[in-house]
Amino acid sequence: MTAMTLPEITPYTSADHDWLVEAHGRLYAAENGFDASFPVVVDAVLRDFETAHDPTCERGWILRDGARRLGSIFCVREDDRTARLRLFLLEPEARGTGQGRRLLETCMGFARGQGYRQIVLGTHESHRAACALYARNGFACTRSTPIRNYGQALVEQVWERSL
Repeated sequence: MTAMTLPEITPYTSADHDWLVEAHGRLYAAENGFDASFPVVVDAVLRDFETAHDPTCERGWILRDGARRLGSIFCVREDDRTARLRLFLLEPEARGTGQGRRLLETCMGFARGQGYRQIVLGTHESHRAACALYARNGFACTRSTPIRNYGQALVEQVWERSL
């Protein structure tokens, strides 16, 4: 990330698909020990988004520093009142720079603007920095469930907040 320019938040396009699958697979394997089943899930989520999302109430964004992709976040419809945050990712060099907060604010602002009344997300307890960001931005953890997924023993969490 260059110090002189603020990374740009741009709409997701299918040209970002392969990078997003690769980045999720690479980072979650390195940082959390996730196996090869995780990028398969990311690929399926993106394929579904690309073929079936409603652009009037669902959107994805990519954080870019020039040609380099640094992160992503998506807002998808859960139901008439509820948006779901998905595929929130930051490359290591973008962490701790305020870019995660910018992506989160972009997603929540869009959800609010589309008339959603609450936003929910699923994550894992081991993602401590992300959970701290959610807590600082008004989310509350409403459920924690021990699971085994992606080759790991995890604690799956649901976080929610009113918009």
